[in-house]
Amino acid sequence: MSPGSAAQPAPTADSTPRVDPGDPVATASEDSFPASDPPSFTATHAGAPAAVAAEEVAAGTPETVDDETDSTLPLSFWLDSSVRPSFSILDRDACADVVVIGGGITGLTTACLLAEAGATVTVLERETLGAIDTGHTSAHLTMVTDRRLSRLACELGSPHAQAVWDAGLAALAEIERLVDELEIDCDFERVPGYLHQRSSASSAGEDVDDASALRADARIAQELGFDAEYENAVPLFGTGGVRFDGQARIHPLRYLAGLALAAAARGVRIHERSGAEGFRDDPLEVVTAAGRVSCGDLVIATHNPLTGVAGVVAATLLQTKLALYTSHVVAGRIPHGVVPDALFWDTGEPYRYLRIQPRHDQDLVILGGEDHKTGQLGEAGDPHARLEAALARAVPGIVPVGRWSGQVVEAADGLPYIGRIAERQFVATGYGGNGLTFGTVGARMAADRILGLDNPWSELFDVERKALRRGLWNYLAENADYPYYLIRDRFAGSEGRSLRGLARGEGRIVELRGEKVAVARDERGRLSVRSAICSHLGCVVTWNGAEATWDCPCHGSRFHRDGRVISGPAEKPLAKIEARWPDVLRAAPLGHEE
Repeated sequence: MSPGSAAQPAPTADSTPRVDPGDPVATASEDSFPASDPPSFTATHAGAPAAVAAEEVAAGTPETVDDETDSTLPLSFWLDSSVRPSFSILDRDACADVVVIGGGITGLTTACLLAEAGATVTVLERETLGAIDTGHTSAHLTMVTDRRLSRLACELGSPHAQAVWDAGLAALAEIERLVDELEIDCDFERVPGYLHQRSSASSAGEDVDDASALRADARIAQELGFDAEYENAVPLFGTGGVRFDGQARIHPLRYLAGLALAAAARGVRIHERSGAEGFRDDPLEVVTAAGRVSCGDLVIATHNPLTGVAGVVAATLLQTKLALYTSHVVAGRIPHGVVPDALFWDTGEPYRYLRIQPRHDQDLVILGGEDHKTGQLGEAGDPHARLEAALARAVPGIVPVGRWSGQVVEAADGLPYIGRIAERQFVATGYGGNGLTFGTVGARMAADRILGLDNPWSELFDVERKALRRGLWNYLAENADYPYYLIRDRFAGSEGRSLRGLARGEGRIVELRGEKVAVARDERGRLSVRSAICSHLGCVVTWNGAEATWDCPCHGSRFHRDGRVISGPAEKPLAKIEARWPDVLRAAPLGHEE
C-alpha cells in the first residue's frame, strides 16, 4: 500500500475530539482525588455497553453512556485520574488507507506511526478509548519479560532471547520519543526495575536455588549487552535480585490521550462506540452498526483478536494458541519517598509486581498479581484480600484505597503473536504481562509491514513461527542494518545509561558527531539540546547545578538551560543542534559538572 492512496473524506465536526461534560470518565482529573483523601475505588475488566439509541446513531449526535449504567461502571485509578478526549460514532460510509480496530495502546500507536508516514487512518473502538485493557494495566514499561531470560536463551538460543528483550527496549525508546516529540504530560520517568526473590520463600534451599537462577539471569543479560547487576538485597524487599537500569513508568491513559489528540491532529479519524460487526474481503471493508469503512489494510488491535477476514479456521487456530488470564491489582497511599520509585517483580508463581505513581505529597503504591485463568478463580479466596495483606507486609502503614482487575493474553511459548494472519490483515496479541511494551512493538511492526519496510522482529513474532521452527533464521546477522541496531547503544549499555540517568534539573556536556553539546533536562522532564560553544568567543560552557544555568568559564557569559542569554558579554544564544534527543543518548559523555 502507498500512503495516501485511498481518498479520505474531509474531517467534520463529528470527527473532532471533544470532552463530554456529562461523562465522569472524561471529566475526571487528578484534582478529583486530592492526595489528602483519595477515595476507594473498585474496578473489574469491564466496559460500558456499546449500544446507543438508533435515532442517535442515525442522527450522528454525540453519545454518552446511559446515566444509570454509567453510575455503576467500575473504574481503575487510571480511569479515575485522567481526562480523555471523546469521539463521535461512525455514522456514515468512509474510506482510508488503513482501518485500525481497537483504541488502546496498540491501535492508537499504530495510527500515530502510520499518520506520521502520510497514510490515512480510521480507528474504530467498540467502547471508549482505553476503557478496557489499557485502562486496567499496572503500567510497567520494561524489556523484562514474564518468561525469564535464562529460559528464553535455553529454548530459543541467546541471539533470539536477546531479540525478544531488544524489542521491549526499542518499545521504551519509541514511547519516550513520542512523549518527547508530542509533549505528552503522562508522568513518564525512567526508573530501575528489580526482579527479586519473594520475601516468603518456603525453604532455605529454595532461597539458594532462586539466588543462583537470578545470578544466571544477570550474567546472561550482561553478556547480551543489557544493563543488569545482581544485588544481594534489593530496595524495599531486602531479598536477592537483579537490577535492570533504564526501565520506565507512565500514566497509561494520559499517554493514550496524548496519542489520540496527536493522531487526530494528523488527520486520523477516531470513532468510539463503533464496534466492528462484520468484514468484507473484496473490496476490504469493515462494517459497523451505522456505517462502513473501505480500506487497503486492516489492523486488528483488540487484545483478544477478532476474526476479521482471516476466516474461521485461521482465527480459531490462533485462539487455540492463546490463554486468557485475569490479573488483580490493589493500590494504597503512603507518604512520598517511603517506597522507592522503581519497578518490582518477584519470582513467585504467579509472580507479583509493584510500582508507585507519585501524587502530590503522597505516592500511590500499586501491587498486582494472583493471576489465574479467566473464569477459574477456584476456592483460593479473595485475590484482592491476599494482595492487600502482602502490600501491608511490604509497606507497613499503607492505607488501601483501590482495587481493580485486568486481563492478560498469553502464548504457550511466551512470545507475542504479531504479524499478518490474512492477506492485508495484521494482528497483534499474546503480550502477557508486557502489554504496553509489546503493544508498542506490535504497532511499529504493523506500521512497517503496511509501509513496506523491513522489521527485525517480524520472523521472531510471526503468528506461524515458521522461522523459529526451521531453525535457519540468524536474527542478528539478518537485521544488522535495521535502524534500531545501528543505534542500539543509545538504549543499552553504559552509553545509553549515561543520559537516561540525567535527572530533572540537571545538565551535562556530551560529544555528538564530533561536536560538544550541552544537554539539560527541565523540571517537567523535557530535554533541551544546544551547542556547548559559548557564542561570545568560543569557549566551552559548563553546567551550574546550583542555578541550573550554562556558564562560560572564560569571560563569564551565562545562559538559561535552553540556551537563551542571561548575561553578557555574549549577545546571542547558544546555537541550536538539529538532533532529536534519542540521538543525544548515543553521545559519549564528557563529564557531569555540578
